[in-house]
Amino acid sequence: MTIDSQLTRLGLFDARVPRYTSYPTAPHFSQDVQAPQFLEWVRAIPEGAQISLYLHVPFCRRLCWFCACRTQGTSTDAPVAAYVETLKAELDLLGQNLPAGVRLSRLHWGGGTPTLLSPDLMRDLAAKVREVVDFGPDAEFSVEIDPNEVDEARLDALAEAGMNRASIGVQDFDPEIQETIGRDQSYEITQSVVEALRARGIRSLNADILYGLPHQTSQRLASTVQKLLSLGPDRVALYGYAHVPWMARRQQMIPSESLPTPEERLKLYETARRLFVWDGYDEIGIDHFARPDDGLAVALKAGELRRNFQGYTDDTAPVLVGLGASSISYFPQGYAQNVSATSAYTRAVREGQFPTHRGHAFVGEDLLRRRMIEALMCDFRIDTAEMIETFGVTPARMAELYAPAKERFGDFVRVTEDSLSIPPEGRPLTRMIAAMFDAYGMSKAGHSSAV
Repeated sequence: MTIDSQLTRLGLFDARVPRYTSYPTAPHFSQDVQAPQFLEWVRAIPEGAQISLYLHVPFCRRLCWFCACRTQGTSTDAPVAAYVETLKAELDLLGQNLPAGVRLSRLHWGGGTPTLLSPDLMRDLAAKVREVVDFGPDAEFSVEIDPNEVDEARLDALAEAGMNRASIGVQDFDPEIQETIGRDQSYEITQSVVEALRARGIRSLNADILYGLPHQTSQRLASTVQKLLSLGPDRVALYGYAHVPWMARRQQMIPSESLPTPEERLKLYETARRLFVWDGYDEIGIDHFARPDDGLAVALKAGELRRNFQGYTDDTAPVLVGLGASSISYFPQGYAQNVSATSAYTRAVREGQFPTHRGHAFVGEDLLRRRMIEALMCDFRIDTAEMIETFGVTPARMAELYAPAKERFGDFVRVTEDSLSIPPEGRPLTRMIAAMFDAYGMSKAGHSSAV
């Protein structure tokens, strides 16, 4: 049975499931986790451990209609400068409570548009990070860069601050599609920024593109992919556009009738996937591609590929601390999220408090199910022996957990004494199969299309 017929039979062309960048997913977070628990988890980090740090800059000069991220528009630099001061104060709070000898494995600036910061603000913020926590050996410092909102001085400041990986959002190079989604970004501008990055010694480049956009066809997407390949990115995230206008009001600007059907979305994905594979990229999980020598490809081969809020990662640090409005932290004990409103975030930090306002403390089988979902998303395989050894679960319980997925998805799920795996022909179903191990179910907020 083909994927198309299987999706139709199961009614899954219309399915909406999480992307599983966390488990439980953020809609299931509650206000049971507050600042005192976040503080307790920070202080429980072992001395000398490696952690990762994510800094969120929620500001954009323009609000792209397709985007569902937590962002806000600004036409002046004053709110950005004030926000950076608050970020620095939050960094000081963190530094006062971090155990001795903690080092950074990864530092990522995301948004929003981090490149809205002036060169001086960039240097100031980077210096504060280094003052609070030292970089570990082979640390990676990555920044999300908007080609329309960066210049030579900003790139100089980022390079001087130690940025060694850049991430550029492309989405699509087709002018009509760009106009429909509210994002004007030419190939020429993108190319000039890539060349400027490489001139400064930044060799590691990520790029994001979207399939499922309005007016997108296989021919148009193939043209975008070929242009992107000419820029030689080390890794690419090929995300399905999530049309959720009930959650992201700006998406109401995008006419629903211009969107491809679920069947067309699947064909769009396959068009792009084939082009990346033909150009020598390794497939990473369900929606990433990487050059064979890139860290993601190396991690996949070593069995060390992981899932986090940015998608796939080769970072094995056990703790990710998120700073800034709406940022989410991950600890072995659970998740903690900062308050989303910039005003409330600023008020808490200025009062000397961590701005945590919700999260989730792991209970019951959370860690087992989290690892099972991550294993499926990364390796398309759950190793039964790993689950038994790591989480103390019995073989009989594993068989119970496997049974519903096997019953629903048939030959697209293979169950043996040693594992549950998804064969290549079933991999477009991965998120739906992963959802079979989600004890919390689908949230009322809804999710993006599974295809």
